Amino acid sequence: MRLSGKVAIVSGATKGIGRVIAAVMAAEGAKVVLVGRTVERGERFASDIRDAGGEAMFVRTDIGDEQSVRAAIDATIERYGTLTTLVNNAASTDLVNGDDGTVADVTIEGWDRILHVTLTGTLLMCKYAIPRIIDAGGGAIVNISSEGSRRPPPGMAAYCAAKAAMNSLTRSIATEYGESGIRANAILTGMVLPPDARTKFEAHPVLGPKLRAQHLTRPGRREDIAAAAVFLASDEAAFVTGIEMPVEGGMLIKTNLLTKEEIFDAKF
Repeated sequence: MRLSGKVAIVSGATKGIGRVIAAVMAAEGAKVVLVGRTVERGERFASDIRDAGGEAMFVRTDIGDEQSVRAAIDATIERYGTLTTLVNNAASTDLVNGDDGTVADVTIEGWDRILHVTLTGTLLMCKYAIPRIIDAGGGAIVNISSEGSRRPPPGMAAYCAAKAAMNSLTRSIATEYGESGIRANAILTGMVLPPDARTKFEAHPVLGPKLRAQHLTRPGRREDIAAAAVFLASDEAAFVTGIEMPVEGGMLIKTNLLTKEEIFDAKF
């Protein structure tokens, strides 16, 4: 129960990495608020956590809308009385394939949509959560970034720029609010695929070897990111702030990066 007594908001918690982070944090004792846009999934996942013995609720939230974000923070305080932890996981990954591109090819509309969700949405969540975390006596902010912020795959200029800016925002928060008891850290994720997609990808005669060649260990799992998020949110990381923690199986020192088309357009 490493997060006993914590109240955590997890954005983008209706699927993927966010869902797993929320479940693991609840299992570690946190009261968890799942925020996202898909009501049916969010309510079901919150119910799953409660059925497993945890404490959770879902709040329908558009993180790109200031009023919606403020309402989510207020709902958290109304329900649990405090807020100690924020995990900014929501990002515009659904938009990357259609809207992103090279610097010369990306449309301004696509660029704006990707940055608005991935970067501005993170800013808004922090803007309204930080005063509440200060009221609680301090806490932790964990931003889910990407290895692409340092080594961008071709064709993902907007997404990778947004994640790089998220890293800088993380350092700003750590600097500005350290004396108020807030720690802020970023996790640089490697390529993390859902189990079914990973199985297909690894079995592909061309893409499978390239995927494995990107890592010194193995391709990433959602649970890998959740474990890092729990650590950074816990009191075990009380002396850790302002860092970019790579959780990517050694991708930083490998050279075989997949392109955008190979990541998103592969036909299985």
